[in-house]
Amino acid sequence: MTSDVEFKAWRVEELDGNYKGTEQTLSTADLPAGEVLIKVSHSSLNYKDALSASGNKGVSRSFPHTPGIDAAGEVVESATGTPAVGSQVIVTGYDLGMNTAGGFGEYIRVPAAWCVPMPSGWGAQAAMIYGTAGLTAGLCVQKLLTMGARPEQGRVAVSGASGAVGSVAVELLAKLGFDVVAISGKADHAESLKALGATQVLGRDALAEDRKPMLKPAFANAVDTVGGLPLAELLKQIKPGGSVSCCGLVAGPQLQTTVLPFILRGVNLLGVDSVEIPLADKEAVWEKFAGDWKCEKTEASAKRIGRADLERALNAFLKGESSGKIILDHAI
Repeated sequence: MTSDVEFKAWRVEELDGNYKGTEQTLSTADLPAGEVLIKVSHSSLNYKDALSASGNKGVSRSFPHTPGIDAAGEVVESATGTPAVGSQVIVTGYDLGMNTAGGFGEYIRVPAAWCVPMPSGWGAQAAMIYGTAGLTAGLCVQKLLTMGARPEQGRVAVSGASGAVGSVAVELLAKLGFDVVAISGKADHAESLKALGATQVLGRDALAEDRKPMLKPAFANAVDTVGGLPLAELLKQIKPGGSVSCCGLVAGPQLQTTVLPFILRGVNLLGVDSVEIPLADKEAVWEKFAGDWKCEKTEASAKRIGRADLERALNAFLKGESSGKIILDHAI
């Protein structure tokens, strides 16, 4: 075992009900118990990180706390031998960055069961361009494919298409040959969504409330990242036998709909979890992104920042002003 090592971390503290993140010097002795100590080189920014940094107790219960639900780097200690010392790993989901010190620190200590081997030929920066958002998009697409989705069936919708999950879903589906309709509330992102491969971009009014229990079928399948009313409206527009992968709730956790899309058109609503799923399921998607599912445009447009830029970037998430993939590079 290595001796205690000092490292830098962006740590959020609570003072009189206010939450403030600053760069601090910590020791690996401060980290929680776990089987694997990882030197983190890169993390990925997510909306959940912004919630944690703002003191949302539904995400992080106690402070001070180091957010960062994604991390990639090198194993420097391994009590189990697997993963091996010196190997590169990816850690996403589970409790990382929520109530376990996360990837906004240069070191994390986690259970071995949280670690996915880095795909051959890939690196930490590439992995964190995708992060939890990309993994979720990949899982959404994989569920549609498992249910038999094919390009020749017709158009595929992606709601919340400008977001971190939606944008990867748009590029991946287009790469796989689907005719992708991007639905976004951000009109100024229309051209960037078309650049990712969307053949059509619709505003959020495409999923505005319509009191009719069923609507004319418009999409063969869909990826929904927003939940709430838009998901209910989307279900009304799916062709017979089609499927909707559902992974988000920014429009609300409630789903007020009827059973009619399910019993009259045989529509499938597919829930997608990227946090607690088996490690093998995560590994399979990472291997695909490192191979045939590589999203060149997403990778090329990703922005790298250092710890000093975290507060500004996380605030942009909370204001709905963030776009594209943002990576934390601990070397900056």
